[in-house]
Amino acid sequence: MFGISSRLRAISLALAFALAPLGTALAEGPTVFAAASLKNVLESIATSWKDETGKEVTLSFAGSSALAKQIEQGAPADLFISADLNWMDYLDKAGLIDKESLRNLLGNSIVLVAPKESPVALVITKDFPLAETLGDEKLAMANTDSVPAGVYGKAALTSLGVWEAVQGKVAQAENVRAALLLVSRAEAPLGIVYATDAKADPDVRVVDTFPENSHPPIVYPGAVIKASQNADAGAFLDYLSSPKAVEQFEAAGFTALAASN
Repeated sequence: MFGISSRLRAISLALAFALAPLGTALAEGPTVFAAASLKNVLESIATSWKDETGKEVTLSFAGSSALAKQIEQGAPADLFISADLNWMDYLDKAGLIDKESLRNLLGNSIVLVAPKESPVALVITKDFPLAETLGDEKLAMANTDSVPAGVYGKAALTSLGVWEAVQGKVAQAENVRAALLLVSRAEAPLGIVYATDAKADPDVRVVDTFPENSHPPIVYPGAVIKASQNADAGAFLDYLSSPKAVEQFEAAGFTALAASN
């Protein structure tokens, strides 16, 4: 039997392919580095953009922390969409984003998920029995020190008084989609992911939603990278606030924070 660490490594390898850039051979449009939780909806929006403009968008997905570090090291991104404000601030302080372009695009929430057929029932309240429910099994989360979904999740569990009891039971993944996959495959009985991730995976179900006041507001900012030479980077960022894009974001479960007419 493989341990959960081995399964996490295998999932990380699989996601490295699934979240990889779409390709650059026909890429006339911008290269977008985006949080892993945006994968499904941004692929759909990029298709709409191509239909309207004839231009490709090259998409690269990973944890916001990993993407910010890659941009800092000179990766050729034109646009960055983070799952939290902190990693955008990190690049801003390094002088790497066009601050004039910076805007808050989306909101989200975090949820506790279980495999679709799981009978587990929990209500998320102060001191709820998460550790007892897990027993000897693991709670799937994105990295709680650096990946936004994990940071939000840890903050929520801490404010609810259960982090100390559960921290030794956490299986930490490199991004939120890797954590989701552990639950989707029933390799972890419970996990903390974004509501939009749960909506995108038919093999999980939402056990309960974390109260908004249990964690910092979940905000996805977007900005053009200062070194970008792609004239369409700003145009695609604007497109993300267009009615067509907003419709797709909201259908995926996001809250649109910046909408244009």
